[in-house]
Amino acid sequence: MTAVGAARITSAEQARTAAAELAAEFAVDAAHRDRERALPFAELRKLAASGLLAVTVPAVHGGADLPPSAVAEVVRLLAIADPNIAQIPHSHFVYVNLLKLAGSAEQQRRYLTGVLDGAQIANAQSERGGATVADIATTVQPLAGARQFRIDGVKYYCTGSLFADYLAVLTRLDDAGGVSGLPSGQYVVFLPADTPGVRIVDDWNGFGQRTTGSGTVSFDGVVVERDQLVARTAAVDEPTAYGASAQLLHAAIDAGIARGALTAAAGFARDKSRPWFEAKVSRAIDDPLLIQRFGELAVAVSAAEATLAVAGAAVDAAREAPERVADASIAVATAKILADRAATDVSSALFEVGGTRSAADDLNLHHFWRNARTHTLHDPVRWKYQHIGRTLLHGSPPPLHGVI
Repeated sequence: MTAVGAARITSAEQARTAAAELAAEFAVDAAHRDRERALPFAELRKLAASGLLAVTVPAVHGGADLPPSAVAEVVRLLAIADPNIAQIPHSHFVYVNLLKLAGSAEQQRRYLTGVLDGAQIANAQSERGGATVADIATTVQPLAGARQFRIDGVKYYCTGSLFADYLAVLTRLDDAGGVSGLPSGQYVVFLPADTPGVRIVDDWNGFGQRTTGSGTVSFDGVVVERDQLVARTAAVDEPTAYGASAQLLHAAIDAGIARGALTAAAGFARDKSRPWFEAKVSRAIDDPLLIQRFGELAVAVSAAEATLAVAGAAVDAAREAPERVADASIAVATAKILADRAATDVSSALFEVGGTRSAADDLNLHHFWRNARTHTLHDPVRWKYQHIGRTLLHGSPPPLHGVI
């Protein structure tokens, strides 16, 4: 993709309206795109042109600097329509946030000006082969004079990379001799997606989230300038809302999937389901047991949405008050648990309440469950329970950075 200019959004209400309008459009062919694995290049261009990708840019750089809760609502609305499209800008917002927290004034000016014009950032973060997901083998090494650096490594699950203008590459500084003068640790390198030595491969083959562009990106002797490096420390080792903001958006995707699945299930039951003969009714939606089940599913979705809203407010508060970061992390963990459960349960129950007809492969109603099951694998909710329980019983805070 190439940034070609974008509208300006100045308020949370304006952002919500723009997201709702795009969601209505994206929903029309979402099942078809998923079935055919038709990558949403045109849809991503419309998303960029809408100005929604720039809503968190600080006012000093010409943006609206909208709070995390507003971004979560945008993502939730998009996920109701197409969770693939909703997941693609997740990393974009995460790394805009990193620039705000850890980038220099010049780095912010350079990259955020591009974001205002519609540029999209994608992640090149996760790796395979390490003992855990936290291990990073991709290195950035200083070259002679330490004004330039070399990146070597391979990244996987690089969501949005096929559509991106910039890649945010998580690296480990390899400078045992101290040539660069930089402190050891992890650095995110921002570089144009077409930088020589970068190879983006469309090889994502998951059964869900098929059109997120989550392929492999390799770096073979990629040369970058010193001012493209951003130390990650300021965002992940200090009490900031960085991790909680990222997790809030994951919860928003799951909550959106749950609402989308419930809406699809209700529509199918009204229009296509036949009643079970023992109910002795002429319409499926008059079956009292079906009505009961839909009530249960609606409560699950509403609970997920309500806790998401509470978590959004908590993250908003933590953005201004570092002492509230732990509270925000716990609120987001609660929201993530309920959204995870609602997304997987409701998308599975869709077939229970829809009946045999709903399992027809050409309808592709199973894309709700496949998307939910795939996205909720990002990080295990069992550890959310651990953080909540330890905070309650031991008074110990959750990890600062969370899982991005």
